[in-house]
Amino acid sequence: MVTAISRPAAQNARGAAHMLAGVVLFSFTDAMVKWLAADYPVHQLVFFRTVFALLPCLFFVARSGGIATLYTRRPLVHLTRGVIGLAAMGCYFYAFAKMDLADAKALLFSAPLFMTVLSIPLLGEKVGIYRWTAVFVGFLGMLVIVKPDGDVLQVGAVAAIGGAVLYALAVITVRHLSATESAASITFHYTLTGALVGIALVATFGWASPTSLDWVLFVSVGVIGEIGQYCLTQAFRYAEAAAIAPLDYLSMVFALLLGYLVWNDIPGVDVFAGIALVVASGLFILYRERRLSKVRTSRLPKVRVR
Repeated sequence: MVTAISRPAAQNARGAAHMLAGVVLFSFTDAMVKWLAADYPVHQLVFFRTVFALLPCLFFVARSGGIATLYTRRPLVHLTRGVIGLAAMGCYFYAFAKMDLADAKALLFSAPLFMTVLSIPLLGEKVGIYRWTAVFVGFLGMLVIVKPDGDVLQVGAVAAIGGAVLYALAVITVRHLSATESAASITFHYTLTGALVGIALVATFGWASPTSLDWVLFVSVGVIGEIGQYCLTQAFRYAEAAAIAPLDYLSMVFALLLGYLVWNDIPGVDVFAGIALVVASGLFILYRERRLSKVRTSRLPKVRVR
């Protein structure tokens, strides 16, 4: 009798290598975005991130089977995912401009909390007491980081939290698309939507002329960001999600390190405590989802092989 075939350890190792590569590339992309956001408007950052991402994206499409892989019967869902993803990107970039890199990154890591909450009305999932407790702890961590008092939450923190909510919605949309669409199709249509919106934004609001160094950084944000996206996509293709998703939290370490080396940012003890709560809650949610996935798999009818 056969119940399920686990991925070989070699596949998980290959997935972990791609995940680590993606984490490193995105960490440097985030730092470059923060550097550029001090002098350039967010819509210009979105423009360069998406337009120059088309170059490696087309290369990856060619490797995945060419134009035929881009055919879709769900253009409106792709468009919805693209708009939500771009809004999340804009929030991220604005948060990086207004906050310390590590603080913004920690709030962005609250996305799994919002995914858990949104999965109830949008996916019909049931959330038990353990995951609800993790969500509560994660929200406490967010409050510690943003330190709300008599004043309204700083605008950067609001943008970061809004970006996390939008990212959670984008991921849920991708889950729906993944049932019928290839990874190449999902990535290409998202990038193309972003490029078209970016062009429209620049044509409407104009842009600031980059210096020679900033041109290099702008192009790097698009190209390196897209390569990082490809690495993450491949990581989840090769390995079990529960085995490699925790590696994403290593980007918190890179954010702390780059924030200190480039901007001399040193978070206080309270911020470290908030980061710990957010990360711990996210990891626990991943752990519970892995346990529940195993339980659901064990309840599947067993297949007899003759």
